[in-house]
Amino acid sequence: MEYSFFPIAILIAGLVIWRRSRSMFRPIQGNGTRLIRPLLFFLPSLFLILNPKVHGPAWEWLAAIGIGGLLSLPLIYTTNYERREDQQIYTVKNMGFFISFLGIIAIRFVLRDFLDGIDPETMSSLFMTLLIAYIVPWRVASYFKFRKVYLSAPKSAA
Repeated sequence: MEYSFFPIAILIAGLVIWRRSRSMFRPIQGNGTRLIRPLLFFLPSLFLILNPKVHGPAWEWLAAIGIGGLLSLPLIYTTNYERREDQQIYTVKNMGFFISFLGIIAIRFVLRDFLDGIDPETMSSLFMTLLIAYIVPWRVASYFKFRKVYLSAPKSAA
């Protein structure tokens, strides 16, 4: 088992937590498309998933999609938006998001150690499928939650 990915994964997780905690204090600009735009970064990963050297039974792919869908639920549940006094929309402060995110990282580490009999190309494709299966529903649900707040009438300052 190669453990050189741990420092990189921890660094990325730290950056995500840092960025997310900063976003709670800054308003979200625009109409919400910024929440969907990062999904475009997954387009190059499709070449990794559709690699002809990757071979795995259908149940492994379905399990990756299913586990990803389950992992998206805590992220969806803990991500909310609010319109504050300045009539700007902010991410709601929620410690549950950080706990959920760290739990997902821990689950991925455990799964990586558990699935040691799979060749590296197939494992990376399965983990990319798992990643896409929890990031895409979370981002789409976040977009719809943001749009609901965005389209609601701003409270008048009286």
